[in-house]
Amino acid sequence: MKIEDIQDIIYKKEENGICTVTISQPKRKNAMSFVTFLEIETVLADMESDKNAKVLIITGCEEANAFSSGGYFNMSMITSIPKEILEEIDLTDIAIKRLAMKFWSFSKPVIAAINGLAVGAGFTMPLIGADLIYMSEDAWIGFYFIKRAVIAEFGADFLLPFYIGFQKTKELLYFGKKITAQEAYELGLVNKVLPKEELMSFVREQALKLIPPKGPSLSLKLMKKTMHDYFKDILSKTLDLENEALRTLLKTHDFRDSLKALIQKRDPTFKGK
Repeated sequence: MKIEDIQDIIYKKEENGICTVTISQPKRKNAMSFVTFLEIETVLADMESDKNAKVLIITGCEEANAFSSGGYFNMSMITSIPKEILEEIDLTDIAIKRLAMKFWSFSKPVIAAINGLAVGAGFTMPLIGADLIYMSEDAWIGFYFIKRAVIAEFGADFLLPFYIGFQKTKELLYFGKKITAQEAYELGLVNKVLPKEELMSFVREQALKLIPPKGPSLSLKLMKKTMHDYFKDILSKTLDLENEALRTLLKTHDFRDSLKALIQKRDPTFKGK
């Protein structure tokens, strides 16, 4: 994909080295499709090749009142994707391993500004992709995988226990918890919670601290690489297991009924199969 083909996100580059990705699909609460993920991959590649690009900020468009409502896996949209772009997408990569590993190996700092609801992949993507996560006070996180009879993606089945321990992770995932920004901060999942009107200005201030003349970008690059390298194989294996599980679960009665229940606005009736 070429930068000029991007449609789901808004990508801006500034002379000072700050780059911004704004997820911009307000009609679907910034839900991210396979195309959205490919567009973000394209941005990462563009920034790696651009010596002036120093730090990436990811946020959601204001019109959506959401950072992202998660993954958008509407297969009917596949027919509308241009052939040359479809050829770059792996529809079997449900855990989004390719983007996850590119985020983990990305050499430049990434800051997530979560300015609204962050459900499912709307949080697991910044969890693996962002070095720093800041949230607005009114934002919240939904770990709703179990409500759809699936499991988490983006390597969250390793990262969440690593960050907050097995017991708390299992509580969040087993019961499909919704947590506030403050609760996320207290768990250590985000770095700071701010009033919504102050979020982006604060994030920009933090970004400027990470680039010359205030931040030694080469030192930060090597620091990030040193911290991340050991965990590459663990994340790769976790993502393979997530993909294996998700491919199985998408064929089940429980998954199908969860989708019907969502449309019919009722609780799903699970059978464990």
